[in-house]
Amino acid sequence: MTNDIAKLILRLTVGIMILFHGVDKIINGIGGVKYLTTASGLPEFMAYGVYVGEIVIPILILLGAYARVASLFLALNMVFAIFLAYSNSLFSLGKHGAPVFELPFLYLIMSILIFMFGGGKYALNSK
Repeated sequence: MTNDIAKLILRLTVGIMILFHGVDKIINGIGGVKYLTTASGLPEFMAYGVYVGEIVIPILILLGAYARVASLFLALNMVFAIFLAYSNSLFSLGKHGAPVFELPFLYLIMSILIFMFGGGKYALNSK
C-alpha cells in the first residue's frame, strides 16, 4: 500500500506542477517557445506541442490514465525543453550553484520514474 501511495504522490506532484506551466502558456501564450523553436531551426508549428506536453499529458498523469505512456511523452517534452532553452548553457550553473536546467531535468527524471513504476493502484487504469 505504501508503494501505491508513493506512486500517487509522484503522479500528483508531477501532473500538478507541469499543469501550472501549461496554464501559464494558455494565459500568456507561447511566443517564447515559438522563438526558441525557430531559433533552433525547427518549424514553428512544433511549438504548439507544448500544449500537449504541458496540458494533456499532465492530466493523463494526474488521472493515472496510461501513466506510463504519458510519462514517456512528458520525458520527451522535457528533453525538448532542455535542448531548446538550455543547449547553449548546459554546463552553466545558476546563481545558487545548481545547473541552469535543474527544473526540467527534475521533471525528466520524475517522468522516467513514473514510467518505471507505473501509475499504481490509485490510477484510472491500474493493473
